[in-house]
Amino acid sequence: MGSETATLAGGCFWCTEAVYQDLKGVESVESGYIGGAIPNPTYEQVCGGNTGHAEAIRVTYDPEVIGYGDLLDIFFATHDPTTLNRQGNDVGTQYRSAIFPTSVEQLTEAEAAIERAQPDWPHPIVTGIEADAPWYPAEDYHQKYWDRVGERNPYCMAVIPPKLQKLHKKFGERVQA
Repeated sequence: MGSETATLAGGCFWCTEAVYQDLKGVESVESGYIGGAIPNPTYEQVCGGNTGHAEAIRVTYDPEVIGYGDLLDIFFATHDPTTLNRQGNDVGTQYRSAIFPTSVEQLTEAEAAIERAQPDWPHPIVTGIEADAPWYPAEDYHQKYWDRVGERNPYCMAVIPPKLQKLHKKFGERVQA
């Protein structure tokens, strides 16, 4: 069995990328844009909120080490899936919570993951399940942002460490040492 991909939008892609990059079985994480109307959008266009794209990550993983359902469980545990078009101070459809399945199997897993996660949240989950769409990698300076710049960025320091704490607390055995 070869590598597979999962495409997830959970707010700022810098913050979601940081959660997935050190998981066992994850081969790569790429920040980018998906679900919008114009080809090859720029960061500035997407941030403007008028393109319809979401900031997202594309996770390439080994399904024999970590499953799609596991990636989704981590997704729901490390961002707020109950706020429509918002993650913290980031507001707009570009920060929506969404899953972009690439197969019927991934669609079924996404629906099951929402059901599994709902009891952990006091409000209804509003994460959308959207059709797979063209993927546009974000500009190079967005890739591996936490590793390169994050600790010097006050926004990242406010948002990412709590996500990583949740990851380690609930899924510590899945994180590479």
